[in-house]
Amino acid sequence: MDSLKVIHSKTRRAYDLAAKKYHELFHNEMNEKAYDRNLLDSFASRFVRGSLICDAGCGPSAHIGKCLADKGMKVIGVDISDRCIEMARVLNPNMQFKREDIMNLSFDHNVFDGLISYYSIIHTPKKFIGKIFQEFHRVLKPDGYLLVAVKAGADEGYVHEFLGIKTEIYFSLFHEKEIEGYFEKAGFVVDFLERRNPYNYEIKNERIFAIGRKILRKGRSIL
Repeated sequence: MDSLKVIHSKTRRAYDLAAKKYHELFHNEMNEKAYDRNLLDSFASRFVRGSLICDAGCGPSAHIGKCLADKGMKVIGVDISDRCIEMARVLNPNMQFKREDIMNLSFDHNVFDGLISYYSIIHTPKKFIGKIFQEFHRVLKPDGYLLVAVKAGADEGYVHEFLGIKTEIYFSLFHEKEIEGYFEKAGFVVDFLERRNPYNYEIKNERIFAIGRKILRKGRSIL
């Protein structure tokens, strides 16, 4: 297997190449996904106006983070792709964006009230996923909430095409128990865990959604 540095470099290149196509395909997808809209509404109900939310892996459209920004949250979108960040800034001038690696975020401890990871962990080998959850835990405030979305399955490895573009990118699929385990080992209590069938126009993998809360132990947050 390639090093994590190489895998992330390939992810960055793939999204740089596919950013425009990605935006064309997905920027309005929430209009057709009632389940996801209701889930984001439920997640947003855990916060007050002005809460600071990280959209981790925001993509070129930042349309998931925008759902919370439209409800009065302060959203910072981060992405590994320079092109995605460039496009997101133009498309969402009222939001903030930074080029970041979600496995090594530049933010201080206990900064965010909430964090959304909508299909952003799926390009990392499973053996490294725990480190991402630890990083999400680190930047969340005590009692902060994490929302994760992934595709269901057992496979992981490279594919050689992404949105019709020839490029190499890593994909990981997950089971509910795996996702629950990542949350719990990182120091979250899982409040919600559910699977939905794909919509007719989606890739034919079921989706898994989970929400967890950063817990306290012996009067201290787990860092």
